[in-house]
Amino acid sequence: MRTVNVKEITENIKEMCIEVNHHLSSDMVKAMKQAEKKEKSPLGCQILEQLQENLTIASEDMIPICQDTGMAVVFLDVGQDVHFEGGNLEEAVNEGVRLGYLEGFLRKSVVRDPIVRENTKDNTPAVLHTRIVAGDKVKIKVAPKGFGSENMSRVFMLKPAEGIEGVKEAVLTAVKDAGPNACPPMVIGVGIGGTFEKCALMAKEALTRQTGLHSEISWVKDLEEELLKRINELGIGPGGLGGTVTALAVHVNTYPTHIAGLPVGVNICCHVNRHITRTV
Repeated sequence: MRTVNVKEITENIKEMCIEVNHHLSSDMVKAMKQAEKKEKSPLGCQILEQLQENLTIASEDMIPICQDTGMAVVFLDVGQDVHFEGGNLEEAVNEGVRLGYLEGFLRKSVVRDPIVRENTKDNTPAVLHTRIVAGDKVKIKVAPKGFGSENMSRVFMLKPAEGIEGVKEAVLTAVKDAGPNACPPMVIGVGIGGTFEKCALMAKEALTRQTGLHSEISWVKDLEEELLKRINELGIGPGGLGGTVTALAVHVNTYPTHIAGLPVGVNICCHVNRHITRTV
């Protein structure tokens, strides 16, 4: 049994919130550079160049990459041999988010009630997903999600007979409907299987995968590659102003499902796709 003080979780999440909102992850930097080389539209290339200039300024001057610093989504993989002390784990996570957004001078975008809509003034609470795993470590993933792209995300409850072609059509429909509103070039997370909520959660977590790293399941890898190709043939392009790079990557996660269903979640993210991982 290993003891972890929740203050360590708070401190890490605070630092992660600040870092991920100012510095694009290395995999996304690489993806953006590759996109500029692939883009065939002169206007598209200009937009990609401007986006990368913005990223450089944000990192060097410690200015947020985007004015929408997102609602904090936190994934915790907690080893079953970990014992927490010093307070409540969920409260420690929210304290980390609170401190990160206050000390990092990040925009506070969370309202306490979805109808009354009074701002909480510290960007809490976070959306927390906790999973018990083997071992004595705690893996923390922080992925602030802006709502320009979040609002374009979809869940499709398909019939099993629609099969893989139905899945492809669902993803393409979501991307076409999103158009320029999701701040392309996008990263698209897809969850196939499970239940209504499971497919959406898989799609969200798929966005935290290293950009462009494919699934180890052969048919899923083929699907990711085909969807990326077909999405980039839509012509939406960087900034939604036309071009050959509409998406930087498509990441698909799968899970067993019921004999009567084929749930598909599509979680779209903008060109920054903020994600950061640490292990405590």
